[in-house]
Amino acid sequence: MEALRAAERTCSSPGVLQAGRPLTCPGREPLPPATALPADHTYGEPSDRPTASVVAAGTRMEVECGMSVGRRQILAAVAGGVLSGCSAPPRTGAVRSPSAQPGTGTAPSGTGGATAAPASRAPGRVAPTRAEVVARYGRATPSSWGFDAPGVLGRLPSAERVIALTFDACGGPGGDGYDEALVGFLREHAVPATLFLNSRWIDANQAAFGQLAADPLFEIGNHGTRHVPLSVSGRSAYGIPGTRDAGEVFDEIAGNREKLTGLLGRPPRFFRPGTAYCDDIAARIVTDLGERLVGFTVNGDAGATFTAGQVEHEVAAVPPGSIVIGHMNHPGHGTSAGIAAAVPQLLASGHRFVRLSDVVR
Repeated sequence: MEALRAAERTCSSPGVLQAGRPLTCPGREPLPPATALPADHTYGEPSDRPTASVVAAGTRMEVECGMSVGRRQILAAVAGGVLSGCSAPPRTGAVRSPSAQPGTGTAPSGTGGATAAPASRAPGRVAPTRAEVVARYGRATPSSWGFDAPGVLGRLPSAERVIALTFDACGGPGGDGYDEALVGFLREHAVPATLFLNSRWIDANQAAFGQLAADPLFEIGNHGTRHVPLSVSGRSAYGIPGTRDAGEVFDEIAGNREKLTGLLGRPPRFFRPGTAYCDDIAARIVTDLGERLVGFTVNGDAGATFTAGQVEHEVAAVPPGSIVIGHMNHPGHGTSAGIAAAVPQLLASGHRFVRLSDVVR
């Protein structure tokens, strides 16, 4: 650790971090590899943050001047948690998030099944219009980018041995599949889950959507309209361009929210952006529109690129309170078999599975 502290420097010009190689800044001593960083480490001081391009396994994560580069953001690229779940290049390793700010609520008793589908969020205020969102946030400048935007739910607010399995269905080219084996396993073993469905996936799988929506074992979350990173400044993640301004952030959330409200008879409570990337201004817009921004604790399948053995290894080792992210739109990949191998181990060790709404009040 002393060697790490001695090697730390502040970059005043762009640096590049590659998997297994140190961050280098022109005219500066190379910084140590990201895998050696302590959990709370950031490069640069608030007055002089580095601009860095983080490159790993063919993807690039940009961190602009004024934004801290945390260990978890770096590991997102280096360890390779692919979250696009559609056409991004394969990765190895998993991404784990730190705890979100704790909330309240306790999980119901039981080991597997869920009760009736949760009610919608209690009405307290009228959601703003697109014009109001643009007027409020159109000139705002974001100060963060990644998986840990303010208010994001990255861990369950419960001290019990509960785990939330969440599965994304991204839709679009290469992403419209339906992993019936995965869903069949969850049903057979009465394992509840939260399913984040993109508007395009719903359109391509209307019959399956109707069955999932009618099953009290599952709750449906909002995974966006176009499945893009949520940004007010056009940031990208995994090569996928994000929303360009506050108006487009509104469209990405509200388009699928309107669709789901019409289909379910109630608005969705939870929202996860495409790729899970979000800036702090976009996160505020999610809240203003009445949904809870959801991240993850453990990346269970790296965008459906993990083998079954890798999925089992990651998921079977999750700590209590984890939110596991996986994908249900790539049948034939390793997700279903890996989940089927990991879940019995977790149940045998005294864990219980819940939907997000069973714990998050």
